[in-house]
Amino acid sequence: MVKMKSKTKWVCQECGYESAGYLGKCPACGEWGSFSEEVTEYGSDVKNSCMPEFINEDKPLSLNEISLGEEIRISSNISELDRVLGGGFVKGSLTLLAGDPGIGKSTLLLQAAGQLCSQDKKVLYISAEESANQLKLRAQRLGVNSDKLYIYPQTLMDKIKSEIEEVKPDFVLLDSIQAVWSQNAAGTIGSITQIRDCCSALMHLSKSKEITIVVVGHVTKDGNIAGPKVLEHMVDTVLQFEGDRYKSYRILRAIKNRFGSTSEIGIFEMLNGGLKEITNPNEMFLNERSQISTPGSAIIVTDDGSRPLLVEIQALVGTSSYPSPRRVTNGVDLSRLHQILAVLEKRVGLNLSKQDVYVNVMGGMEVNEPGADLGIALAVATCASDIVVDSQTIIIGEIGLSGEIHPVENIEKRLNEAIANGFKKAIVPYANHVKSDKIEIVSVKKLMDAIKFSTSVL
Repeated sequence: MVKMKSKTKWVCQECGYESAGYLGKCPACGEWGSFSEEVTEYGSDVKNSCMPEFINEDKPLSLNEISLGEEIRISSNISELDRVLGGGFVKGSLTLLAGDPGIGKSTLLLQAAGQLCSQDKKVLYISAEESANQLKLRAQRLGVNSDKLYIYPQTLMDKIKSEIEEVKPDFVLLDSIQAVWSQNAAGTIGSITQIRDCCSALMHLSKSKEITIVVVGHVTKDGNIAGPKVLEHMVDTVLQFEGDRYKSYRILRAIKNRFGSTSEIGIFEMLNGGLKEITNPNEMFLNERSQISTPGSAIIVTDDGSRPLLVEIQALVGTSSYPSPRRVTNGVDLSRLHQILAVLEKRVGLNLSKQDVYVNVMGGMEVNEPGADLGIALAVATCASDIVVDSQTIIIGEIGLSGEIHPVENIEKRLNEAIANGFKKAIVPYANHVKSDKIEIVSVKKLMDAIKFSTSVL
């Protein structure tokens, strides 16, 4: 009999970095106090739990010899979810759904399960955090009721694998991966090793049995997906469910998608009866917009996948009472704001070195594309100068360091969305100039020109 040996290692619970001894600060991710001790047994008779349980005996095929099945994609009957997935769930795929606590991840999964069961699909809902009675109460509130939906409260990975092989479901929904543990892996529940081992087992199950699996993942205090980074590499799709838990709107976006675009977003509203799809998101983002023009407000058109979105940017500029003025953003990258403020000071002549600047995107939306630069700059400039941007004017453009306005993509699609929502004027980059009888187009080359043509004195 081979004698078992043990090996002790310290693993960062934030990024998975391994060390022979305890470290106060992780050299990989910079997190303090994140190392946890893990003991691993090894020997010739120790089973490697990460070893795949199937071996592909097929020979290499020419690309033209590979035929796709008729049911390669399965619609969830939730159009916003299908949009983000790229048309629906792919058979035999592994999807990770992450988000803050209480944001509605379990609600979205249960509603999707109900829609899939209505298509005569067998769904196994594995709950590692809630009891069967708790899920029954939620299902009654959401109006989900089907004999095709099986609830299985379980945390042990070996039993979960056995039940999946016995039930033979079309879909498996697991909530959540951090609460499941394997007897073949070292560490406590939720540790790096446990998460990696359990996800690996699910990945091999989905590929070998052609079962579509969706797992819920937790997020850290910084908003990143908890667990090792390899977790995101192992799955086929990573979905992020975002929003302010104290507001009703939720945004679903794809961080990674092997079967579709990552530029699409899905928008929902959380109601007492569950998540409701928002078919016209521009109505949502602009419904609180005041028709009375005020300094520090500008409307932009973002290009998120196949659907342009109109979003209001608000800025507040005031004299700072501190030696270092504050720069606060909500929905806008802070480093991008610093760059825009530097251009406003150098190229426009605004003195913002002693001013606090606050920038907010209305509706809880996050705006990351460069085409929002001009809208952010005009919101700050109008608030600092006490002038206004006409409420019927749309702003589109990227700002260079010399104050020039660079072109953006899909200008006609953006303008058509502005026209459909009743806007009368558009400030666009000179290189994007187009002719239109339905909206006044003003093309500009410099930031100073954009401020001149888009504002009016109070």
